Parts: sequence; structure tokens; C-alpha cells
Amino acid sequence: MSQVVQLVFSGLTIGSIYALIAIGFVITYNITGVLNFAQGEFAMLGAFICISFVALGLPKAAAIILTIGLSCLIGALYERVTIYPARHSSVPTMIIITIAAAISLRGIALFIWGTDPRSLPAFTEGEPIALLGAVIQQQSLWAIGVSLVSLLLMYVFFEKTFLGKAVTACVVNKFAARLMGIKPEKMSLLSFCISASLGAIGGIIIAPITGAVYNMGLMLGMKAFIAAVIGGLSNAPAAIVGAMIIGLLESFTEGLWTSGYKDAVSFAVLLLVLFLLPNGIFAKMSGKRV
Repeated sequence: MSQVVQLVFSGLTIGSIYALIAIGFVITYNITGVLNFAQGEFAMLGAFICISFVALGLPKAAAIILTIGLSCLIGALYERVTIYPARHSSVPTMIIITIAAAISLRGIALFIWGTDPRSLPAFTEGEPIALLGAVIQQQSLWAIGVSLVSLLLMYVFFEKTFLGKAVTACVVNKFAARLMGIKPEKMSLLSFCISASLGAIGGIIIAPITGAVYNMGLMLGMKAFIAAVIGGLSNAPAAIVGAMIIGLLESFTEGLWTSGYKDAVSFAVLLLVLFLLPNGIFAKMSGKRV
């Protein structure tokens, strides 16, 4: 029982990180139609930028706030420089552009921070918490808690604010939104700012747990993409559920089988969903036809 509890908390922790990045996928895809395969790199940048701020002597809270703000600006620059000029290009072209941007961001990180792993101090110091025979790190609770708060804020933004409603209108019908005076181009910029900020939060949370390396964004982005595909790429709550499924599958595969197969299990789930339910396992919930 203690091992099961341990694996569940481990899965929920990593699933929370995937959820933040997966929501970024969903937001940008629904507004711009672009699968942003550079999304995982924002998690990497968020981790490294926050580590650098802390190394300069800034308090952790100030470093986190500055990192999120700077990541938002980087997301805006990324959208204006790469996505906006090519907004009328074909889907394969846009995908290639995002992949090229991901490689470029990875190269920039390699040039600035090098290949050595770096770590961010835990948000709070103290002994791990014992629960049902399992040992839970305090940073894991922070990861789950911060992710839940971030997701709640996203819900409030999209459902309770005028700007969030404008973004949602572009998702539902760009043409009708334009007739109502809403500019999809501005909403595209906003979507990339939000997705970059969410990715940065994910990177900041995971940095004290696994550390940060320049190529960490590749696998984080792929796992978050799998979670978004499970949800159908159009349903943020479903993407969250998909992220938790992937996190738990990886945790139990690593704990009960071997760590060498956890990535294979995740990609096997992706293939099964694409072959059997290409609209996602929650397509009916989101109103999509299957």
C-alpha cells in the first residue's frame, strides 16, 4: 500500500507539470491552429532563468515572478517573429517553424548555460511528509498545489473576464469574433504569452525535483503533447486528465517495472489514441464528433 501511495504522488507530481505545458498546447492550437512544438522549451527557459535569478541573490519569490514575466515577453517575441509572419502558411510549414524555433531555443540555452545540470532550491525547507507509509517530498506538494492554483486562475480568466471571453470567441469562431470587433491577431499574441508563462511555471516547479538541463524541454513537450492529444487538443480539462494519466502511467511503469520503458509506454498510449480515437478519448465531452 505504501508503494502504491508513493507512486501515485510521484505520478501526480509529474502529471501536474505535464498539465501546465499541455494547456499551453491546447490554447495556442485552438486560437492559431498551430501545434507549437517549442512549448516544452519554455519550461526549460523558465527553469534556467529562475535558477540564474536566484544565483544572483534575488529572493525566490521575486525570482519566480520575474521569470514568469520575462517568459511572457519571450513568448510574445516568439509569436511576433516566427508565427505571425507565417500565419497564412500551410500546417506542415507552421509545424516545421515551431520545431526549428525549439531547436534554436535549445541551442541558445546550451550557449548560455552549458551542458551541466543545474538545480533550483526547494520552495520550502524541511523533512519529507510521511503519509500511509509513503514519504512525500514537500516540493511534490508544491508542484501539485501550484499547478491546481494555476489551472484555477486559467478557468477564472477564460470564464469570468472579458479578455478571456474574447479569446474563447476566437476559439469558437474567428470570423464571428472579427465581426464583433475582436482581433484574432492580438488574441494569438495573448495565447502565446499565456502558454509561455504556463510552461515557465512548469519548469520552475520541476527544477528543484529533477534539476534543469538544456535539452529537458524536448521530452517535457512531447509528454505534454501526448496529454493534449488524449484530450483531443480542444479541451483543456481533458488535457489535464490526460496529463495525469501519463504521469501515473510513467510512475507505475518506473516503480513496478523498469524506468527504461516509461517513455515507450507513453508513446504507445499516443499511438493507440491516434489509431483508435483520433479525436481524443474525451471528444464527446468536448462536443467533437467521433
